[in-house]
Amino acid sequence: MAGIYIHIPFCRQACHYCDFHFSTSMKKKDEMVNALAKEISQRKNEFSNETVETIYFGGGTPSVLSNEEINFLIDAVYKNYSVSANPEITLEANPDDLSIDRINKLSKSPINRLSIGIQSFFEDDLKMMNRAHNAQQSVECLTEAVKHFDNISIDLIYGVPGMTNERWLHNIEKALSFGVPHISSYALTVEPKTALHSFVQKGIIAQPSDEAAQEHFMLLVDKLEENGFVHYELSNFGKEGYFSRNNTAYWLGKKYLGIGPSAHSYDGISRSWNIANNALYLKAIEESELPSEKEKLTISDRYNEYVMTGLRTIWGVSAERVEKEFGILYKNYILQEAANFISKGLLSFEGGILKTTKKGKFLADGLASDLFFINLEEA
Repeated sequence: MAGIYIHIPFCRQACHYCDFHFSTSMKKKDEMVNALAKEISQRKNEFSNETVETIYFGGGTPSVLSNEEINFLIDAVYKNYSVSANPEITLEANPDDLSIDRINKLSKSPINRLSIGIQSFFEDDLKMMNRAHNAQQSVECLTEAVKHFDNISIDLIYGVPGMTNERWLHNIEKALSFGVPHISSYALTVEPKTALHSFVQKGIIAQPSDEAAQEHFMLLVDKLEENGFVHYELSNFGKEGYFSRNNTAYWLGKKYLGIGPSAHSYDGISRSWNIANNALYLKAIEESELPSEKEKLTISDRYNEYVMTGLRTIWGVSAERVEKEFGILYKNYILQEAANFISKGLLSFEGGILKTTKKGKFLADGLASDLFFINLEEA
């Protein structure tokens, strides 16, 4: 079983915090859609023995594509790959693209899951982030979307400078009021070369507070768990039966194919990534070349990735799997290194599974990096 990720590298405007690959010029949109379809076809032999379980349109802002363009790309997948009987097909969408008519038409398409970039229900937060939508559009699109789609996820951002706990709780409660079964939530981070980074450097916007972000995170965990959500990955909360099948496959180490500029792929042994340049991507695909780089992962690389993803999820890190896939040296190493964090109540080890505790969840990435194995001889 495997997944296909299709990167749509266009946005109507640049969010101040975003460092993903995209262009705000739509001039090459038609050309790009044809190139994506061609890459889908070009790479079919990579998945000749796999069944595609998930198709995910990410970006960028995939909802800038028309329904016809989206269907054209889905058709390209079906023509070239073996697709399961009931695949999860997700479209990331912004509220300003989701009119009543658009939602109605999408509900009649193969898309069966919407991931909607709300980020905040407060107007001033959206302006500070330079989002293309306003708070009213968020409410209107969600009101309509829940009538047509059962499987909806919404994104929220916490740790926004000046955001009080009460204001953050209002965002969570507003999200819950729509009855959506999945919420993804991320701390506002200041990435290099973004507008937000420049504003923080100039003192126009305050540096986001790690302490405030941690408080918001704990409020989020408590509130969503009270409402029947499972905190199944550090940034993801879902009702039973509504976990993202696409993202869960990544975290469990399944194969995936990344289509489009800047998209990453993984075949179980190697990782590859397409060039993050629209013009160079289009030129290469036109010449029937694949504009990508590839690296074969060492045993240490694969162990480190398993630790990183495992500690972020409810499935944790299995000592038995570590020994089976990487060897006894790695099992002994992780148990030895984890002992200190277990004694501090940040990690637990039960039934042969190493997991973050509630106290350790927010620190999952840092804990994982402390358990990484560095083997210089392999490099």
